[in-house]
Amino acid sequence: MLKTATLSALLVFALLQANAQDLYMPRDIKRAYKKETRSPDGRPGKNYWQNFGRYNITITVTPPSHEITGTEQITYVNNSPDTLRRLSMKLILNIHRPTAARFPGTRADYISDGIQIDTFKVNGEKKNWNNKTAAATNQAIGLTKPLLPKDSVKLDITWHYQLVTGQGREGVIDSTSFYLAYFYPRVSVYDDYNGWDRLDFMDFLEFYNDFNDYTLNVKVPKNFIVWATGTLQNPTQVLQPEYAGRLQKSMTSDSTIHIATPEDLAKKSITAQNEMNTWTWKAGDISDMAVGISDHYDWDAASVVVDDATGRRSSMQAAFPDKSADFHHSVQFGRNALGWFSHNWPGVPYPFPKMTAFEGFADMEYPMMVNDSHQGDLKFAQLVQDHEIAHTYFPFYMGINESRYGFMDEGWATTYELLIGRTEMGTKAAEEAYKQFRINGWIHDPSTSEDLPIIIPSSELHYANGNNEYGKASLSYLALKDLIGDELFKKALHNYMNNWHGKHPIPWDYFNSMSSGSGKNLNWFFNNWFFTNGYDDLALQSVTKTAGGYKVDIQNIGGFAIPFDIKVTYADGSNASFHQTPAVWEKNQKEITVTIKAGKSIKSAELDNGIYMDADLSNNKWTSK
Repeated sequence: MLKTATLSALLVFALLQANAQDLYMPRDIKRAYKKETRSPDGRPGKNYWQNFGRYNITITVTPPSHEITGTEQITYVNNSPDTLRRLSMKLILNIHRPTAARFPGTRADYISDGIQIDTFKVNGEKKNWNNKTAAATNQAIGLTKPLLPKDSVKLDITWHYQLVTGQGREGVIDSTSFYLAYFYPRVSVYDDYNGWDRLDFMDFLEFYNDFNDYTLNVKVPKNFIVWATGTLQNPTQVLQPEYAGRLQKSMTSDSTIHIATPEDLAKKSITAQNEMNTWTWKAGDISDMAVGISDHYDWDAASVVVDDATGRRSSMQAAFPDKSADFHHSVQFGRNALGWFSHNWPGVPYPFPKMTAFEGFADMEYPMMVNDSHQGDLKFAQLVQDHEIAHTYFPFYMGINESRYGFMDEGWATTYELLIGRTEMGTKAAEEAYKQFRINGWIHDPSTSEDLPIIIPSSELHYANGNNEYGKASLSYLALKDLIGDELFKKALHNYMNNWHGKHPIPWDYFNSMSSGSGKNLNWFFNNWFFTNGYDDLALQSVTKTAGGYKVDIQNIGGFAIPFDIKVTYADGSNASFHQTPAVWEKNQKEITVTIKAGKSIKSAELDNGIYMDADLSNNKWTSK
């Protein structure tokens, strides 16, 4: 038995090693495999490592002042085999500086002085910091004493910045409601394939962060409520007993508990009546922290069982202006999403103790929080919230490098948006919304940039990036699901997620994990969808009578290996549909012949690609002459 198992493992390993060589792999990624930090079977290699930080942050916010002041202590641990002679710091809010490089244009109300560092100490040694010259979103800090492998360094930083009023991912929502994101200096990711992450944040792409442990203290005046990533450590100290009790009750309630209503807020007695209250939050093994603050937002909450095996519940909370009708449904929308994602797709229990929907204007995800805009249409409001909550798994359960490979998270959130939508609004309505919102703009734009391969790093694209990250990537995941079937697809997906939970996967880890998890060589499929200039366009060439039925000749003009249905109408007026999975394209991705067994004469036939919208429908039909 042992010999058989060992031989099988060796054969699978050899097969997957050969498979990995079938796909183009950049030289820096090849080096990672050579160093065995990543494995050809999709798992982290025996030499895999990643660095880690312990962040202790205190910020003070005093609305209506827009100034945020902060102090932090970072213990940064070098788990790499490399000696680090400098650190790379991320100062994301420097995107607001007038001289910042940005993809999109901007307005005057989006401009500020960025983060202003007041003191910066390394192991107690003060470093000179010139805020005028250190104006980019990346800043290198030289170390007097190099940071050796398995050693750590302590940073002490004080800083301040002004919230901007122009709409973005963070800033002023209204005069006394603020959303704080990317608000603290952080150490950049240092990884096994790229070293320091030196990509500038240009207000278009998203983020790449290490998994750290955080303690966050938020100091605000009385009557201001704070919502944040993590678990509130001192609810009975910052809330009056009645409201702390409502919060506690919501942790086990299926029904929405109105923790703070407009009537409660008008009394100005929800919080402890100290001049300043310090709300303390903790979160471990998490990639970021975000904060919402208001003195007039409603506060709703309930909870939902996310893990049947343990009975574990997660809290769903919402903070919003009372006039926003959609947000009054937010908690129950969120309970549905947390439960559905946990039990269906991806079918992994929601990993965090809480999710908060805060009304802002970003439609953006953060660990345990979403900052969503008000929507007049309830169905669309639910879709937006579903999408942002789905990001829990990619990039927060798995530390995706969104700056380089955005399709590894946006494509999945878009996929889950459709899958949960089928249960919320019905299959027909959900698929129509998906086609119009995610696919239509791409498939009917014949520009060169829209056919660039998905594998091209997000940082190297601009106009094509959105469709590559969202619609095209999502279609690839759904096509693979169709190819290998739901059961095997979920098995392979869980293999990938188990391999890379709390770590930093790259596309080749996904490709190899799905192949090893399914037990199939899927490289032909990944090469087709990620490394070619394909799009969706089939043509029905001919339908020919045979002894046992008909043969249907189909040309794949666009090139992508998509599923489709052949819908036929017989001479007697009856109809039939024959589904074809992407497997039909494995041997020949340009043209195929499909055999239909039919005892009746076919009057007409049509190709129906469903959500894989066809770029040219004029050649999808055949009629008998």
